[in-house]
Amino acid sequence: MTDIGKRVLSGMRPSGKLHLGHYHGVLKNWLELQEKYECFFFVADWHALTSEYANTGGIRESVIDMALDWLSVGIDPEKSTIFVQSSVKEHAELSLLLSMITPLSWLERNPTHKEQLKEVRDKDLGTYGFLGYPVLQTADIIIYKADMVPVGVDQAPHVELSREITRRFNFLYGEIFPEPQTLLTPAQKFLGTDGRKMSKSYNNSIYLSDAPDVVEKKIRTMKTDPARMRKTDPGNPEICPVYMSFHKMHSSEETLNWVKDGCTTAGIGCIECKMSVLPKVQEELLPIRKRREELSRNPALICDILRAGDKRARVVAASTMKEVRGAMGMEF
Repeated sequence: MTDIGKRVLSGMRPSGKLHLGHYHGVLKNWLELQEKYECFFFVADWHALTSEYANTGGIRESVIDMALDWLSVGIDPEKSTIFVQSSVKEHAELSLLLSMITPLSWLERNPTHKEQLKEVRDKDLGTYGFLGYPVLQTADIIIYKADMVPVGVDQAPHVELSREITRRFNFLYGEIFPEPQTLLTPAQKFLGTDGRKMSKSYNNSIYLSDAPDVVEKKIRTMKTDPARMRKTDPGNPEICPVYMSFHKMHSSEETLNWVKDGCTTAGIGCIECKMSVLPKVQEELLPIRKRREELSRNPALICDILRAGDKRARVVAASTMKEVRGAMGMEF
């Protein structure tokens, strides 16, 4: 049953073409949400600048690629508002106003900020924009008065920080915004061809747009249990990315049992294991790929859909900002 009284907001940084990790970790959940709630899904191009400010050349193409993949999997512009963050300037205005009331200590304790400063060595992330991105993130959410934000467990602290900023605004200026609630999504850590989390930066991804022969080659060459040097060596499916991500996501209980027994007893080889799941992966990707090819032949349609979404989003954002300016005494 659709609950049009509840509003959901979610976005993704434009990183180009999407892969199976995005599909199983995010997009399948969005498909369910758009049937139940009023959904706003946005391409977070300003957020991309927090780390890619020195390399902006590919952002526009990545925006189109991402929107194309969203539409290809079934995100419906008739059911959901699909838009580009930077096309709704009110996000920037609200972010500026929220930055005036957000204590610096709240941003400095953000665990993601600390982790990425340590882990990312090839970029200078010591910028105001990177430190303050939770403020922009809060503006993204509350400008639409979103009731819920779908995130994984690891992202839940970000929503909690948004809730704190929202509470502070409401305390200072009156109850303008609902506190956004965390809508926890099932953990879907989808492993790539090298056994690490599937990621474009690791070059280990199977993309939604990959041709069938490319998909087969990637799966055929995937890493498995390193202990299985030969077919006669028994293995452990629980440390094999083919079993843990692909079979568990696509195979029946009967096939799972066959793979588990065959692997642990060396009754089947790794190629047999991989090829048994390949048809299911190809079956899943086929309609997405066909839809993507159709949409790709009409790039103007993608732009039209985004412009229409931008327009709908701006109407809501402008109404909210009128309230905000009034509450803050900034309406002249």
